Amino acid sequence: MKVLIISHMYPSKYNETIGIFVHEQVRALMSKGVGVRVVSPIPWIPFPIRYIRRRWRMMAQIPNQTVWEGVQVWYPRYVTFPRSWFLASSGKRMYWGIKNLVERLQKEFQFDLIPAHVALPDGYAGALLARKLGVPLVVTIHGQDLQYTVYRCARCRHALGFTFGYASRVIVVSTKLKRLAEEHFGCSDKIVVIPNGVDPAKVLQPNPKRPRNYPAGTQILLSVSNLIQTKGIDLNLRAIQRLCKKYPALQYKIVGAGPLEMELKKLAVTLGVSNNVEFIGPLPHFHVMERMAECDIFVLPSWKEGFGVVYLEAMASGKPVIGCKGQGIEDVIEHGKTGLLVEPRDVDSLVEALDFLLSHPDEAKAMGERARNLVLENYTWEKNAEKTIAVYREVLDER
Repeated sequence: MKVLIISHMYPSKYNETIGIFVHEQVRALMSKGVGVRVVSPIPWIPFPIRYIRRRWRMMAQIPNQTVWEGVQVWYPRYVTFPRSWFLASSGKRMYWGIKNLVERLQKEFQFDLIPAHVALPDGYAGALLARKLGVPLVVTIHGQDLQYTVYRCARCRHALGFTFGYASRVIVVSTKLKRLAEEHFGCSDKIVVIPNGVDPAKVLQPNPKRPRNYPAGTQILLSVSNLIQTKGIDLNLRAIQRLCKKYPALQYKIVGAGPLEMELKKLAVTLGVSNNVEFIGPLPHFHVMERMAECDIFVLPSWKEGFGVVYLEAMASGKPVIGCKGQGIEDVIEHGKTGLLVEPRDVDSLVEALDFLLSHPDEAKAMGERARNLVLENYTWEKNAEKTIAVYREVLDER
């Protein structure tokens, strides 16, 4: 079996962590004998605009083609607009930007199937290509399409509907997304839930060793996320304020960056918890996993989460995790056994959960061990690849 994966989210020399979950799945598929090529469209940044900002200049320097950890990846350019303006037509623009490349790859590689990650723009472009080339399309939804894009405008909704309607299968990463897909577009007969996974080889053993200069009894909380409103980092800061008197050695580490970074730093100062909080910034994946191994509790009260691989990574690291009820990770976390689920946007519920874990370290440790066993047995990229290949085979058998 040969597949051509379309995903604008994929690691590159510009950003080594974006779309890492797509890359991990690709590696697992290849280990199972699937032939894979990846087309990762990126914005066309013309001269002299590319020199206005450093990140635009770095993106413009991404090569047209490379081999990323054994995976052949192409980075064709297509026309985009700032702040996702004209998003509804982005699939068509992506199609015209990658059409010639994909036609050439079909002659060289003769792929059987096009899997696309996200419906708009990738899935829409994939649908146009699949129709033109006479191969089936499978679309994987990670959350953005059904939690944001569908509400953006009528034209975006129509574009999503076209993609969902054309695809032979729609893979979603959680039952939450399955429910939303059925509500918005029906097509329940073609929707399949396949959760994301972790790579056990990249998970470190739990490490209670503390960084230097931390006093005995220090308890470390950790979040890893983009610093945007829906991740609930502000809720964590407010919870820390209420808990730090009872737990004066409490330390909260935040890995990640985003548009709310300065606002969140100001909030920490306003709440009087800046000495208990460290904004670490973005880290390479290996160093993120080191932080996972060192923390006591992973807490991310994200209230708009399609799934969240980062929860799995924390659980696989043997840590008790706190997520929100009604979100994608609810498929994995059994409340009170393999983690805790709190009410969305509810500081009281968050404080109660943190207080329980901080005051019951033995139970918190046991919870983390149960979570680790659960994830390493059931939520690996190998398991994900096996289920995904089964879907691909079903689609090809139906032709």
